[in-house]
Amino acid sequence: MRAIDEAERNGADVLVLPELALNGYPVQDLATRLDFIESTSKHLEAIAEHTVGKHVTVLLGALTKDVDVRDSLVVLRNGEIKGVYNKMKLPNYSVFDEMRYFRPGDSYLVLETPEGSIGLTVCEDIWNTPGPVEVYSSLGVSAVVNISASPYSVGKIDLRRRYLSSKAFEHNVWIVYTNLVGAQDELVFDGSSLVIDPSGEVVLKLESFEEDFGLFDLDLELSKVERFLDSRTRWLKTPEVDLRKVRINPLSRKDASLPKPPKWLEREEEILRALVLAIKDYVHKNGFEKVVVGLSGGIDSSLVASLAVLALGSENVKGVLMPSMYTSRESLEDAQLLAKNRGIETFTIPISDVFKAYLEALKGVFSGTEPDATEENIQARIRGNYLMALSNKFGWLVLTTGNKSEYATGYATLYGDMAGGYAPIKDLYKTEVYRIARWINEREGRELIPKRVFEKPPSAELRPGQTDQEKLPPYDLLDSILELFVDHNLGFEELMKRGFDPEVVGYVLRLIRTSEYKRYQSAPGPKITRRVFGRDWRMPITNRFDFR
Repeated sequence: MRAIDEAERNGADVLVLPELALNGYPVQDLATRLDFIESTSKHLEAIAEHTVGKHVTVLLGALTKDVDVRDSLVVLRNGEIKGVYNKMKLPNYSVFDEMRYFRPGDSYLVLETPEGSIGLTVCEDIWNTPGPVEVYSSLGVSAVVNISASPYSVGKIDLRRRYLSSKAFEHNVWIVYTNLVGAQDELVFDGSSLVIDPSGEVVLKLESFEEDFGLFDLDLELSKVERFLDSRTRWLKTPEVDLRKVRINPLSRKDASLPKPPKWLEREEEILRALVLAIKDYVHKNGFEKVVVGLSGGIDSSLVASLAVLALGSENVKGVLMPSMYTSRESLEDAQLLAKNRGIETFTIPISDVFKAYLEALKGVFSGTEPDATEENIQARIRGNYLMALSNKFGWLVLTTGNKSEYATGYATLYGDMAGGYAPIKDLYKTEVYRIARWINEREGRELIPKRVFEKPPSAELRPGQTDQEKLPPYDLLDSILELFVDHNLGFEELMKRGFDPEVVGYVLRLIRTSEYKRYQSAPGPKITRRVFGRDWRMPITNRFDFR
């Protein structure tokens, strides 16, 4: 409603809001509940009522129901629903499973103006060829509106720009692309909405990772005239389709000043802003105010704490130092310095006495055995218990600090360092963690994350002299294998062709396979890469397939 009011104040003729802006995306099994559908209908009526007496026509993404549930674009004007376009192409890959919830549409809808017509589409409709855009092009539309809920991953913003630019040029149409912004569970929606002219040039780009409003004049008449000079579309056959039309007011020419040049983010800033938005929305939308992070003096916890401060403010981030007899002086100093640099209140709660009590209690059962990973995991679980106790007592959400390299290989302890409510860097490989942390320091122009954190060998510090590389290949090698196997789905033989050591690859693939049960029990975290563990990676725990 605020967006409608702002559009009206600015004299807009048409307001374009994103896919399922009313409901949120994805709705998942809420779409199977009649009470949710009925509530949506009531809110849709209230929004329609809000347009009474206003000039603007509103294109709103919402769930609707006729014979079945639909993912729809609803046209609202002057208190009425003037038309409904139902999404035709329902994606059922990656993080999408829309065929479980929606029935596809089979009719087309255009906005008719004296200057030209505007074809309406929803998200996946514009990514399919042939698809609705080809049909609209054959019908001679001047512009195509696409409302979308396209989740972020690295490179996605540029991919959309290049694809939509080619689509606009190919069909000689304006493309108005409006994307959802905000985060929900594992998905981050970056906004980055676009207006692209018929030559394929981006003429308006809204902000990424924050809500934004932009006004632009589409010259539909010019587009309509130029189509007569373009022979590319003359071979298109106009199909027999169910075409519906909504006539709207003539478009007013505002002679608005040209918008500022599109701002494209660097790769590191994209990732940083995605993670910050993910933390902020997960915390606030789920009713939390403050978070707590276990500070080890390592790179992972340093990055998570820094991201939390950027998302929530230092006053809402608590740090806990939990040293043992194996914790180095350097790690304690680095954790304290990080907390000081970021303005984080800290608590120091040693685990040594509790760890000794555990060993004393278990010594009868453990008699005759040698210390191994069991004793290491006990320490991690004590720390997890401390953090969860603080969470229960004060209502702080525990942010876990595991990265994608660790989740992939099982280099994490169930109910220990995996204990918590949200995993902000769950989809960042270890090498990427270092890259983003360095970028934060470079952006700030000072060492907010202490220099020594980058230089010392990564270690869980659960026994004397321990380093990660005792059990794992060097992270640059490990992450190269993981990215090809997990994100790009390459198998053992394809990895061999790329020159990797077969023993190393075999070892890594075995770790991935045997760690599936851990990943099933991990906290959710934001999707950053092509394939996040969770919604985008659905492997059976119980199976006998050997990746090697």
